[in-house]
Amino acid sequence: MNEIVTDTGLAKLASLIDLAHILGRQNDYEEVLRLVAEKASALVRADAAFVMLINPKTRETVKTVYAERNADDEQSRFVHANISGWVILNNASFFSPDIQSDTRFRKKLFDRVRAKSAICVPLTVENIIIGTLLLLNADVKGPFAEQDLSLIESLSAIAAPFLHRIQDIGQYFTAPLPKRALLNKYAALGLLGKSERFLELLTAIDAAARCDVTTLLEGESGTGKELVARALHTLGRRSHNCFVAIDCGAIQPHLVESELFGHIRGAFTGAVGDRKGLLEEANGGTLFMDEINNLPFEMQSKLLRVLQDREIRPVGSNVTRKVDVRIISASSSSLRKLVAEKSFREDLYYRLNVYPIFVPSLDERSEDIPVLADHFLRRCSREQEKEIQGFHEEVLDFMKQRRWTGNVRELSNVVERLVTLVSSKKTIIDRKTLPPELQKELKKGKRIHEGTPPTKSLGDSMADYEEQLIRKVLESCNWNQSSAARALRLSEHTMRYKMKKLGIDRPA
Repeated sequence: MNEIVTDTGLAKLASLIDLAHILGRQNDYEEVLRLVAEKASALVRADAAFVMLINPKTRETVKTVYAERNADDEQSRFVHANISGWVILNNASFFSPDIQSDTRFRKKLFDRVRAKSAICVPLTVENIIIGTLLLLNADVKGPFAEQDLSLIESLSAIAAPFLHRIQDIGQYFTAPLPKRALLNKYAALGLLGKSERFLELLTAIDAAARCDVTTLLEGESGTGKELVARALHTLGRRSHNCFVAIDCGAIQPHLVESELFGHIRGAFTGAVGDRKGLLEEANGGTLFMDEINNLPFEMQSKLLRVLQDREIRPVGSNVTRKVDVRIISASSSSLRKLVAEKSFREDLYYRLNVYPIFVPSLDERSEDIPVLADHFLRRCSREQEKEIQGFHEEVLDFMKQRRWTGNVRELSNVVERLVTLVSSKKTIIDRKTLPPELQKELKKGKRIHEGTPPTKSLGDSMADYEEQLIRKVLESCNWNQSSAARALRLSEHTMRYKMKKLGIDRPA
């Protein structure tokens, strides 16, 4: 008997070595997936096998990319979603000879499924989980054993590097974004993201663009307020006329009046000819006044008169000129607070604040960091004639967790610096590419993260898991709500209620 066991063990070990050689010769990703799943299934005599991968672009979305043999039925996919979720959450392998009685899940969760025994292991590369491999057994041939788990863990260690191909993984994730039309519309104007805060911003821009009214943009420096202003102009009725911008904080106070209103010849030393001001240049179009909080106090009253009378008078002239300009102002400081401090005119504040739009900081829309980073990476790679395909997961996680005090502008600058630093032979920006100060931040962040308990409440964490589970089951049922409700053992009414509560919509 011992001789038989030994021979079987050696045969399985040889099978793993063969798999490593075979995978090394493959250049077709689908074939690699098939080989891994079928080899794993054969090694432990499983009835079904699944490979699930994590979206390398966001490190959030998970998707089943291969289902082998009997794995297409709804019951198996339900088991898969729950067990793979446990493995990813706990960063540990899962083995259970009887999932119906397994106390790691709520009672009776798997009572109606055919599968009896389960093994699920993480697919890990450089201590980063890239997906899971799940095997199920209906107990017809006997449940899985502990040695089967050890065998599949070894297979996972061999297969994971061959599955870690970012470009190939990315094809399985179709970015199921809500309000896709709105996102696409503004992506063409350089405004990128997908978070709820970002969608709220786009909705506000869309409404303000139709109104053609004076608009005030408030938000931290580097959040992209000028891009918002340009979008308002481009989508408004003045788009066929000029968009003119001025940074009120970058001009000497004694020159602001001439810049805005223009001057005539001889108005002051150096005025050798007549010159149009920016308000007149923007006539019929839009004037964007960035950092208007820096506008000198005496100029505030003059701008107020422009807003009231739609007239300007160049420096040194006695003649007024009519102008028709939409003014979009922006401030990185709260104008309301400046009014309370008596450093900004209250009447001008109300004239500017006709349509207020708050532009969120990058920390408030951190979900958008992967989208923005990828955009900047592709742009900088083209400019520097490099072929960089993406970021290593560790770097992407660091970027998502980091505080970006300089917001989108700082993220853009950092990505440009990383592209500059990376060797022309490399296609992935990894930890070694980071400059010393960012490597220190990454190490410090890891220590803090490992030593800090989760900040989300239990209720929030459960809601997140519930949303993820419902989405997975809906995807496996081709978004058929009735089938998904049956798989989750919910009434259709409860299913609709939960989808509405959790903001789950079918991708466009």
